[in-house]
Amino acid sequence: MRIAIVGAGAMGCLLGHGLCRSGNEVSLIDLPARVADLRANRELTVIGPEGLQSSVTPAQITSDYSKAGIHELVVLATKAHDLPAVADCIAGLVNEQSSIMTIQNGIPWWYLHGFQDEFGTARINCLDPDGLLEQNIAPVQIVGCVAYPAAIVEPDGRIRHVEGLRLPVGECDNLPRERTHMIAQVLNESGFKSRVIEDIRSEIWLKAWGALTINPVSALTRTTMEEICTFPGTHELIAQMMHEAQQVAEALGAKFRHTIEERIQGARRVGQHKTSMLQDLENGQPLELDALMLAVLELAQLTGKKTPTIQTVYACAALLNENLRAVHNRAGAVADSTFRN
Repeated sequence: MRIAIVGAGAMGCLLGHGLCRSGNEVSLIDLPARVADLRANRELTVIGPEGLQSSVTPAQITSDYSKAGIHELVVLATKAHDLPAVADCIAGLVNEQSSIMTIQNGIPWWYLHGFQDEFGTARINCLDPDGLLEQNIAPVQIVGCVAYPAAIVEPDGRIRHVEGLRLPVGECDNLPRERTHMIAQVLNESGFKSRVIEDIRSEIWLKAWGALTINPVSALTRTTMEEICTFPGTHELIAQMMHEAQQVAEALGAKFRHTIEERIQGARRVGQHKTSMLQDLENGQPLELDALMLAVLELAQLTGKKTPTIQTVYACAALLNENLRAVHNRAGAVADSTFRN
């Protein structure tokens, strides 16, 4: 397949590496600075969980959407808060036969598409405040995917695959199509573990259950997944947040195949891994709070459910994010002043 990956972070590169190895024509698309870094390394290198590494060369690495061309599959691998900025660029990558697969953490902007009740007319405003995603990406082209692998970008640019291979996919209307099976097959041939599931929204909640609780706590405490799940105080905290999130999810029709404790123990087994939010904090990047927490709070208000613990942790993480943005903006202003002088 001809596949474009928009967002060449740890997950986008891990996915691109596997797809390249299995013979697909892969385009990596990102901001100019990230593209320059990738081009400087010439090859895309991944270190596997066992320490073995392999390298591939993508078909193209670019920041120019207009020159990238039409692709059969476009994977949106950026952070959720970056998606609106590239929404109008996606049209240059697709035609009517193309599929667009989303792998963002947390709740996707399209979550309420297709609901037949009062929820179907609502929009998750924090994820698509100006309606750009809704306007530029046709719901019929969307395929949902829940990305379970954990990966980090090493200082030298290599990608370290920490653990996990599962990439289940599903249609927004819960009706499996030929394209969904084809995408799952391509992912399996690329070394991942994928299957077509009928209820992608329930799978989204199962992953988000951990991310919306463990990620912000990891950023606030600067600790790993194992530490958060093991320490009694934080174990109790994330369990309460999961309970509140479950009430919201079930009000929207989602079903959970695991208990809260099973989900926590599954996260604990990942070990001394820094969450993506803690990695962003340490790298001075904005925290992914909208899709992981604010969207859940919006859905809680929509469904009339109370989420006081999630609200409290969100308030603390949002303040941390504001301070992070302030430092980032000051650093940018200094750099700009130095450049002009």
